[in-house]
This record gives sequence, C-alpha cells and structure tokens, in this order.
Amino acid sequence: MKRYGAFCVAIVYVFYMDYRSAWCPGGGTYFFTVNLLQRRNSTLLVDHIDLLRNAVRVVRRQAPFTIHGWVVLPEHLHCVLELPPGDADFALRWRLIKLLFSRALPRSEYRSAVRQRRGERGIWQRRYWDT
Repeated sequence: MKRYGAFCVAIVYVFYMDYRSAWCPGGGTYFFTVNLLQRRNSTLLVDHIDLLRNAVRVVRRQAPFTIHGWVVLPEHLHCVLELPPGDADFALRWRLIKLLFSRALPRSEYRSAVRQRRGERGIWQRRYWDT
C-alpha cells in the first residue's frame, strides 16, 4: 500500500451562502463530487495527479472558471467551482476535464461491452454530483 501523506486535508472558505442549483441561468458557485468508475483499491487520480492538473489547466484556458477549493483523493475528487456571470455550462467543463485526463492515460482499464460499443473509456463514472 502506498502512502500519500496528508493530501486529503482541505479547507474551503465560503464567503456567502447563495446556493444555485444546476438549472439557474449563468454564473454561480457549485460543489462537485466526481468519481472514478472503479473505486475499489484505485489510486489512479493521485498516481496521475499531473495529468489531472494539466487537463484542468487546459480546460480553464478554453472555458474559464475559478477554483475555490479542490481535494483529490485516490478514487474521487471534490471541488468548489465558480463560473463566470452568464455562463452555466459546467457540464462542458467536466466533459472536457474527463476527456483530456482519459486520453492522456494508456488504454489498460477494463471496458464493458456497452462502453466498448459507445467508444467510452472505463475510467470515470458517467455522472457527477453538484450541490
């Protein structure tokens, strides 16, 4: 078992409580949880943290957002993101982050018949959770 130190310690500062659900038009601050498909005994995210950082960096250039907090655990991540006013397309950002991270990895994961038919990698769960 590998040891990763205190990578799961995080402090997230919330300056105002102005919750906006996914259907609100434009802007807002959102909390997300994003999981790997195979969570058991996986350290994929921390093993390839540089690939994840690069994917986020590239997406932020294409579709800007502010990161208020980000915690990467071995098999899932949590983050607080703020979108610019007039922009509510966090789905695009997550699709691009997942895509770029997945493309940077070698194709060694198990893929179900459904994922093979759809041309999908077997890395991420298809959804994310926002609150």
